[in-house]
Amino acid sequence: MADQHSPTDGSSMNSVRAVSDATPDDAAPDRLATLLRACGRGDERAFADLYDAVAHRVHGLTLRVVRDPAQAEEVTQEAMIEVWRQSARFHPELGSPMGWILTIAHRRAVDRVRSAEASSRRETVYHQSTSDIPHDSTAESAQASLEGRRVRNALATLTDTQRGALELAYFGGYTHSEVATLLDVPLGTAKTRIRDGLIRLRDALGVQA
Repeated sequence: MADQHSPTDGSSMNSVRAVSDATPDDAAPDRLATLLRACGRGDERAFADLYDAVAHRVHGLTLRVVRDPAQAEEVTQEAMIEVWRQSARFHPELGSPMGWILTIAHRRAVDRVRSAEASSRRETVYHQSTSDIPHDSTAESAQASLEGRRVRNALATLTDTQRGALELAYFGGYTHSEVATLLDVPLGTAKTRIRDGLIRLRDALGVQA
């Protein structure tokens, strides 16, 4: 099992490393799988190599989701720490190494966006509570909150692969081809995950076809 603490070499986490000089083989699936297995045994050197190989793609994904360079760098570091901590749980049947890593990164980025939105909502609620609000406006806000909860509950019924593909396509704004590239799967597989996820989401929400 991987050490549940961050690697002791903190220098690798100070900023997103410049990896433009990395060779194409650095992100080859077999090499990434080998590095993840080594990370799972607590090999910090392997984690440093893994960070160099994938951090640029992780940062690109998080930046597209959070749309703020400073926050994207923070989320990249958080995601890579989670990759280190969860590395012993990676298995090839879960998908490609890059797809598995990017799924963790995307989830972290979405969590950051949701946290920011929740903070904004709390401020809005505060301001609304200190002023007179028309009844219909209050009802609309309550309905929107209920709908958001229903969607979140429905998303929780999806498999990890379905949810990851849907989040990239509909929350991340990626095309099907981009989703396939990010998850390192064939285009047909990405389309199938999105389609099956939408069907399951529709059923969970009780929406008629």
